[in-house]
Amino acid sequence: MSQRLIGRNAEAVNRQMERLASGLRVNRAADDASGLVVSEGMRGELSGLTQNVRNAEHAVDLLQVAEGSMQEVNNMLVRMRSLALQSSSSTLNGANRESLAAEFTQLVSEVDRIAQSTQYNGLDLLTGLGNQVSASSTALTASPTTGVSAVQLSASDAGVYSFMDSAGDQELTLGNGTVTQTLDMATLLDDGQVATGTSVVANFNRLGVQVTLAGSGLSGAPGAYVDGDLDGTALMIEGGSNGGFQIGPRDSQVHRLDLNIADLRASGDLLGLDLLSIASQGNARQALNGIDQAIAAVSGERGKLGVVQNRLSHTISFSENEIENIQASEATIRDSDVAQEATNLSRSSILLHSSVSMLVQANVRSIQALTLL
Repeated sequence: MSQRLIGRNAEAVNRQMERLASGLRVNRAADDASGLVVSEGMRGELSGLTQNVRNAEHAVDLLQVAEGSMQEVNNMLVRMRSLALQSSSSTLNGANRESLAAEFTQLVSEVDRIAQSTQYNGLDLLTGLGNQVSASSTALTASPTTGVSAVQLSASDAGVYSFMDSAGDQELTLGNGTVTQTLDMATLLDDGQVATGTSVVANFNRLGVQVTLAGSGLSGAPGAYVDGDLDGTALMIEGGSNGGFQIGPRDSQVHRLDLNIADLRASGDLLGLDLLSIASQGNARQALNGIDQAIAAVSGERGKLGVVQNRLSHTISFSENEIENIQASEATIRDSDVAQEATNLSRSSILLHSSVSMLVQANVRSIQALTLL
């Protein structure tokens, strides 16, 4: 019996020493089978969350590179506008305008060069990044009728998105053949139409599409939306590349953040600066409107980047909070309680020594009995 107890106490001493040496209560599945399963799942989740934070930080770096270049493009556009205004005045002669036109042309070339050379880790950022809405989409080409002034994408798949918009029901439906979402527009519309001088956003969050609808009299808007105007029109989303940030641990839309940056080359469809000239007074005056549109377009793209940067900052903050609390939960399962284990080690050591002493005494008594024979 003493020998059996010595083995049990020796095993307890070894277990306590192992836990104190490793700092872990669970060193193998036999220590706590269910606890091991739970903690290993938490460890996998922690690994994913830690990488998500790194991904989000890298995405912020990418956006800052893009915005830095856009800021310089904005600065050049402001200078180009000043040149156009200067050339529009009758106080200049032909030779003066030639000098202004030379600088204007160089600035156009520099906008093109910056757009084509802005890269992050080999990725072109300002020549079209991520999925884009095709300019030939009927919802856009009919904007004087539909009142669609802007379309924003977020984690939306490439394909054709069709509108269903029956007049009078104050509902707007958008679908891509796989997912369909219907919005109740009653709270957004004023007697079936967007209020004069304002705009509303129809947010199809399940599809990742936000459609801005303008009311009549809104400055810069192509038209006004009235309930039923979008029926039968469509948005064509063209597939791009490198516009998706994985900021969550799983493969689903809510764990990704997709970004699209328009083509900001001077010769691109959005800016069209290569078509402008200030070589004559008439051309300079006509160029003002085009430059203003280019400034608004670049500023709009910068605004989109700022919004995404803010979202990424919030993502990093809440991910770090998750990591902190999941680590605490995992530690309560796996980590050893040093005070308790030290107490248990002292107890087991005393019992082991006592068991050995009792075994010695038992052997002594046996020897004493033999001396009587």
